[in-house]
Formats: sequence, structure tokens, C-alpha cells
Amino acid sequence: MTNLRSLYITVFALCTGLSAMAQSPSGMPPLPEAGPAPKREFRAVWVATVANIDWPSSSKLPVERQKQELLNLLDFDHNIGINAVMFQVRPAADAFYAKGKEPWSKWLNGTQGHAPIPFYDPLQMAITESHKRGIELHAWFNPYRATLDANFNALAPDHITRLKPEWFMVYGGIKLFNPGIPEVREYIVQTLLNVVDNYDIDGVHMDDYFYPYRIAGQTIKDAETFKQYGGAFASIDDWRRDNVDQLIHMLGDSIHKHKPNMKFGISPMGIWANKSQHPEGSDTRGGSAYVELYADSRKWSREGWIDYINPQLYWNFGYRLAAYETLVDWWSNNAYGRHLYIGQAAYRIGDPKQIAFRSPSQLPDQIKYLRNNPRVQGSVFFSQKSLQNNLLGIADSLRTKYYNHPALPPVMLWLDSVGPKQPTQLMATSLAGKVTLRWNAPLPANDNEPTYGYVIYRYTGDEKVDTERPESIVGIRYDTSLVFEDKTTERGKKYIYIVTALDRMKNESEHSEPVTVVAN
Repeated sequence: MTNLRSLYITVFALCTGLSAMAQSPSGMPPLPEAGPAPKREFRAVWVATVANIDWPSSSKLPVERQKQELLNLLDFDHNIGINAVMFQVRPAADAFYAKGKEPWSKWLNGTQGHAPIPFYDPLQMAITESHKRGIELHAWFNPYRATLDANFNALAPDHITRLKPEWFMVYGGIKLFNPGIPEVREYIVQTLLNVVDNYDIDGVHMDDYFYPYRIAGQTIKDAETFKQYGGAFASIDDWRRDNVDQLIHMLGDSIHKHKPNMKFGISPMGIWANKSQHPEGSDTRGGSAYVELYADSRKWSREGWIDYINPQLYWNFGYRLAAYETLVDWWSNNAYGRHLYIGQAAYRIGDPKQIAFRSPSQLPDQIKYLRNNPRVQGSVFFSQKSLQNNLLGIADSLRTKYYNHPALPPVMLWLDSVGPKQPTQLMATSLAGKVTLRWNAPLPANDNEPTYGYVIYRYTGDEKVDTERPESIVGIRYDTSLVFEDKTTERGKKYIYIVTALDRMKNESEHSEPVTVVAN
């Protein structure tokens, strides 16, 4: 099987016309040094399970080693300042979770449809362990891909391609759902809602694979479906875009009806449309989602169907076909008040053909550029393995400089603008090299939403209490425990502590009354 890490690189090089060999060093003027890290910023990473890109490292690993790899992965993310993980749970009409109707993924244990032995639920484990570390867990789904290869005989007996063969078309040697069939859209919505209803995820995340990336000599075989369902449309292109729009609209409505505080976001291809294709497009000359994938991704933010958009801007500053800075600016002008997180190409650091990304300053400068734009709320890195390999020291840069203080995810006021009440009766005791804090839970919030977690701040004796200083955060807890132990104190030093409460959407309360203690 083709290594999917190479597949991602090939897709962006060939299908978008952005030749890796054409990369050039940055022509950007020097950027100012990054200021203090913001208190609110989305800092995420994709954990790809398809073809074992990131986790598990092999489908042949015993369960205990799979679990340990997942714990190590989340520990690493926590240590470098990541606060959200996009965890791929449905790479090809299969599942990395138990509470659903699609078969277990072959990339979990080697055979599609076979549960792990001894049994465990990877998604449930990922949620629990992420929340312990103050990390959000967004369940990442591929909506339309049903297989990744042509070995259809290896599919499980209950795989949807066997149960409903009329729903699928073959393109590029793999099976894809036909987006023009209404029953297909309903099936995908119900599949995702199974996870929304049964798991304590923080968000639903979808990637860029809608209609397939173009392959020379291949034709999408949906002419008969167009005849059946496309009567209201003058062109098949407009009908295809409407098919994708209908799915996104249905998902946005359904997800928020089932769980009003559930985040829903999509990571589209980096170019919506070029100016040559649409008068409101970007000043770029690459492949576009609007024309090639029939994905009108800008519309989804404009209509309020999604809560965040996460375009994959996998190019360098000054790149002649699709300059990073041009696309950041374009997307920031076209997010329509929804959150904008930029997809960052950490994987390209390891590609010797990517001259610009071989510069240790390329990705750090991209982070600086984002932080200078108030309409960009963060980054998502592809992918976990690239960060863990610490290519050109990128993980070290995040840990020691750019993400060196904790950050809360940005709030989504259109989903929830009411914060919790503050904790009360904060007390501190110092014994045996640690300070133990205890407090009482807040009174009910004005919207009666329960408390979801707490933020613990610490100041030295001569510092002013200020919750806008992320460097003062010593703990972010996504649980309702009323005890916190600070094991990083220095003997004989005076500290001031405060605690705030968080609701599910990470709205923060006023702080508790401060408490002062001298560390023993």
C-alpha cells in the first residue's frame, strides 16, 4: 500500500498544480519578534490513523502497546503546549470507536471488523486521557471515502459498500460515497451523530476530501445520479456543490440540535477559488476547492453552518502560485466571524525538496504572522509524527518559545456567551514540598450550565493578580475535582493563588478570592 504520508504530499503537489520543486526561499521582510503568547489560542495537531500515519504505529501492535503509544502521544502534546487534538476516528467508512454501526478499522488491528483483544474503545480512551491533560478532543471524520485501496474482497461483511453497493462510485481505484444520493447524506449525518450522542467529544471535525481530487484520465461516474436528482440545476458542477452544501448544512443543524455546545469545523483545501475562477477568489494560481472538489467552503462560514474553518495552507511565504501570507490574509477577510485556524505543514519540514521549509524560521515565522492578525485564532499542525520527530527543532520551538505558557481555546460566543460563577472558599496548605488547594464549587450559572473545569493561577508575593497573564497559569483542569496539588513550589517562597471556573465552551468565571501561602 502506498504510504499515506507520501500520498498527502502527492495530492498537494499534483492535484493542486503546486510543484514541490518550485518552492522558493521566503521573500518576506523580517517579522517582529513574537510578543507574549496569548492566553486564548487554538493550538492543535492532527492525529492521523489512516494507514497508521500517526497512531497506532502499526496495526500489528498488541493492545497494551497501542494504549501506551496513545498515552505517550498525549503526554508529548501536553508538554509542548498543544491544547486540542484532531483524532481521526473514521478514515474510510470504518471506526476507531465501539459505539457505532460501521466496522472496526483495519488500521487498528490488521483486519477490518475485528474488535481489539483485549477489548477497549480507542476514542473513549483518547477523550478521557486528553481531558486529564487539559486538551480538547475533536473527532475527525472523512465523510465520503469508503476505501483507500482496491482490495474490496478484504472489506468486512457488514461494510456499507457491501450492504449498499448502489451508493458508491469507483474513482482512482477506490470506492467513494456518491454525494448526490440523498440517502448517502442522511447515512453520513446519522453516522456522525452516533459519536456526538455517545461520546464526550469537544468537536466534530472533517477534512478536505469531498468530491475526489482530480486524476488525469478519470471521470466521476455520477451522470445518472445527476439525471435523477439534478433537474433544478443548469450544470453538473453547481449540482455537485449543492450536494456538498446540503451535507454541511444538515450536519451543522443536526450536531447543534443534539448538543448545542458542540463545535463543528472543517479543514478545506487551502485555496477556495483563484481570482481567475471567481472574482472574489484569492490572488493565487493553484487548484481550488470550489472548482476541483466542488466544495464551496467559504459559504459554510458565511451561512453560519460551521463554527470554525481550518484551511490547509501548506505553502511557504512568497510562493509564486499560492503565497502563505496571501492566503492567510484572504481567509481572515472571509471567515465571516467564525473562528479561523490555519493548517500548518509541519510534515514538509522533512521533505528534502521543500527548500523553503528547510529553513528553521519558516514555521515559527508563520506563527508570528498569524499572531499579528486578530482574525486568526490559532494553528493546526499536520501531523503528530512530524511534531514528535521534532523536525528542525519545531517541537522545541513550540515548547520553549511560542507555546511556553498554557492557553485556553478561544470562546465561541455564538454558541454560549454566559460564563460560570466563580469558585468560593479557596484554601491552601503547604506540606512536604507541595501546596494543596481546595475550594467549593461555584453557585449555578445564570444559564444553569454545569461547571466543566477550573483554571489555577499562581503569583509570587510581589506580583499583581491578573488573569490575563497566561504565564501565571499552573493548571487547566477539564474535570470537576475541587482539589489541586502544586508540586513546583520553592521552599520558603510566598505564593498567591486564585482559581476560576470554566464551562463546556471554556467561558471563564471571575476569579476566587486570593489565598496566600508560604511553601514548606
